Amino acid sequence: MRFSLGFLLLLNGVFLVSCSSKKITDTSYLSSSKAKETNIPQLNIFVPKNTKGSASPVLIFVHGGNWNSGRKGTYDLLGRNFANKGVITVIPDYTLSPAADYDTMTKQIAAVIKWTKDNISKYNGNPNQIFITGHSAGGHLGALAVMNPKYGIDPKSISGIILNDAAGLDMKNYLEQNPPTAENDYVATWTKSPANWREASPIYFLDKNTPPFLIYFGDKTYNSIKTANKRFLDALQPYQAGVVPIRLNKKHIPMVVQYFWPWSDRFDEVVDFMKLHTK
Repeated sequence: MRFSLGFLLLLNGVFLVSCSSKKITDTSYLSSSKAKETNIPQLNIFVPKNTKGSASPVLIFVHGGNWNSGRKGTYDLLGRNFANKGVITVIPDYTLSPAADYDTMTKQIAAVIKWTKDNISKYNGNPNQIFITGHSAGGHLGALAVMNPKYGIDPKSISGIILNDAAGLDMKNYLEQNPPTAENDYVATWTKSPANWREASPIYFLDKNTPPFLIYFGDKTYNSIKTANKRFLDALQPYQAGVVPIRLNKKHIPMVVQYFWPWSDRFDEVVDFMKLHTK
């Protein structure tokens, strides 16, 4: 069997990344009583193997999947690549629709943030340097958990939010024009209540205490994501006038797949953002 040079280099890169980090698998982040139940979501932690000296910054990555699909295990390479850059990376699962609505999912992501704050020092992570990121639905859930005060996260405890082609930033606006149906489990996810749609939308919780943003979106992404990101950026300007999104000539899925390759420029951009906003 013959392999191309590119494929062999890719295998070598994946091997080197795997060797330079360790993975702690299936850690419970919910209360001990719930953690004993079946099908309760857990998280993975990716830690640089050489964590000597000062504590490392921490990145929580929330996966996407239209709120009804996806799993943490898909993103092992992302976790390992960030760990190779000296960033402890936490990747949780969460209960998907139709078994859960957006509110339950967001409560779980808030629980991930609280768990990380309380426990990451055990892995030489700095609990005062926690950043949250997510792709698509994951960007929505991560931002909402931090920004909507009902979820109990002090926004000042989060050093920054990194949105990667985030969906759902203004679900109120989207669902008013496209009322939810059973398709994609949207009734189960969002309910039929406009009041809930507003509570589900990070755009309505922007204020002077909102953590700093780094925002990516793809020029070839879905129109709904382009529209919501534009509305969000406009609403963000009074509080963070200097935020200029990084636009990439990519479709929606490639916006996250690029993190599977260790040579992506995104790693340096994110690490630089984290250094800039280190408390």
